[in-house]
Amino acid sequence: MTSVRRFLVAVAILPLLLTASACGGDPPAAEKDQMVTIVGQNFTEADIVTQLYKLLLDKQGFDTDVEKLGARDSYLGALEKGRVQVAGDQLSSLTETLNRTANGNDATPVASSDVQATLGHLKTLGATYGLTPLRPAQAEDAIAYAVTKEYAAQHDLTTLSDLGKLDQPIALAANSDCAERPDCGKGLQNVYGITLGKIEPLGFGTQDTKNALVNGEVQLGQVSTTDGSLDRAGLVVLQDDKDWQNAENLVPVVNSAWLKKNPKAADALDQLSGVLTTADLTSLNAQVDGQRLEASQVAEDYLKEKGLI
Repeated sequence: MTSVRRFLVAVAILPLLLTASACGGDPPAAEKDQMVTIVGQNFTEADIVTQLYKLLLDKQGFDTDVEKLGARDSYLGALEKGRVQVAGDQLSSLTETLNRTANGNDATPVASSDVQATLGHLKTLGATYGLTPLRPAQAEDAIAYAVTKEYAAQHDLTTLSDLGKLDQPIALAANSDCAERPDCGKGLQNVYGITLGKIEPLGFGTQDTKNALVNGEVQLGQVSTTDGSLDRAGLVVLQDDKDWQNAENLVPVVNSAWLKKNPKAADALDQLSGVLTTADLTSLNAQVDGQRLEASQVAEDYLKEKGLI
């Protein structure tokens, strides 16, 4: 991937032609401002979001490219320096990453289930590093807890509070560090009164965790709110009815210096945030993972359906 275009300069033999030539090695400043590299990551949802951003910016006349830099720790430096200009991330996770960067690994957490309050913290922290968060979408890729549809129907469960009221030991499949985490084992017990009989360290949202649920080895599994495979596996997420988990809304994050020169980029990406829901993003993930469609195609179809391109 080449982030800066190289132009061939015709070299004239006669000095008069050399003097008259106005060609240069770099594109004009105005053209440079229209060039934008969007950060990509290596999983389905990130591919879809990247394509959604790309198509919206293409419509606005930007010359877009995608560079897959991997996880947050890999792309933040490039975004801060302006080598890439646009990324999509989760609201609270990004906020706490910048919080720890600014204030040390033991920094008091500032993210919460309150979207606007967390966004305010992200704006303040982002300003230190030349990053501007745009409008968060309603779509939220957060930690969630699922049961089988059969188990939910048998016990009349729709929320985590309902599960706590069963007052019986529950086997959980989750990350290996779940027992001590406030967003996992500790929270399930302290916030919802769920008694955990055992925790199987099968991972967050892994196939092993989902298989353990389907096979009846556990009753509860740690998954993502936007996992597109849950429905066809016969699984359902129990609602976090006490707003226990931090807000993890999808939020576009843009290099501030570039955005200052390109305010129309914010308008384009904000349009998407105004319509994209958790159910929408889950459906898009399911189309790629379940139906084996291309991320670029499902992104285009979605934007056309919403009248955005």
